[in-house]
Amino acid sequence: MKLDLHVHSTFSDGSYTPEQVVDTAIGLGISAISITDHDNVLSYEVAKTYAQQLAAQGKNIEIIPGVEINTIWENNEIHILGYYMDFKSKSFQDLIKYQQHARVDQTVKILENLKKKAGIDIDFGKIKNLVADGGSIGRPHIAKAIVQSGGTLNILDAYNKYINNESPVYVKRKTVSPHEAVEVIYESGGVPVLAHPCDLESAEELIKDLMNYGLRGVEAYHRKHSPAMVEYYSSIAERLGLIVTGGSDFHGPGYNNQIIMGKNFVPAWVLDELKKEKSRITLASG
Repeated sequence: MKLDLHVHSTFSDGSYTPEQVVDTAIGLGISAISITDHDNVLSYEVAKTYAQQLAAQGKNIEIIPGVEINTIWENNEIHILGYYMDFKSKSFQDLIKYQQHARVDQTVKILENLKKKAGIDIDFGKIKNLVADGGSIGRPHIAKAIVQSGGTLNILDAYNKYINNESPVYVKRKTVSPHEAVEVIYESGGVPVLAHPCDLESAEELIKDLMNYGLRGVEAYHRKHSPAMVEYYSSIAERLGLIVTGGSDFHGPGYNNQIIMGKNFVPAWVLDELKKEKSRITLASG
């Protein structure tokens, strides 16, 4: 059984539509996926409906509800994955609305700076057209728009000149803390998980802190993680009584059209443990 519990679509910074994600996953023999778009859950119903249509043709895949909340803590960007939340929960809806507003506000201010400080004039509508309707706007879309407008020759140059944290054009997003994200996901009946901990200098310290707010898992299996890292983060999770999850963090075809979805090994029992954890949270909430 192949799993990929960390995938992105055109509702955030992925290049595949939810339907293309599902088709690709089935073609790769993946049994279950979770589209964990940044600060957005609109892909879930699209993917679920499409998967149900394919099931009638004998093509089966399980779609796990998920999200990836982008947060900032002590000047570090920290991503929190959430699985099996109640999307209709008011606190969860409020969180998503806040995050979406912060993304729009950040983008508008960056575009203003691009015009004033770099002479690059980009209409907000062009950025909006780079994501699915209602999707999450982010740095990749701004970078792409800069290239399309002739501001730089390629995406990398756009990042280096204008979208990196040190650029005079860049504006930091006013986002929630990881603690708030974990708490809201947990209170909405979901399983909060720390994403790709390899990006953090003191992951174990933060994991212990976030457990006080409801953190229930660590993404030990990730394409950036070496076997030694997988073992390390798995041992932390086991010691602290947390589950582990995993996925490719797929955003679309890479170099030479390489598809990394489902390429990094994620044991089948990971999904079983995730479902058990969801059941435990549901029982605990009464």
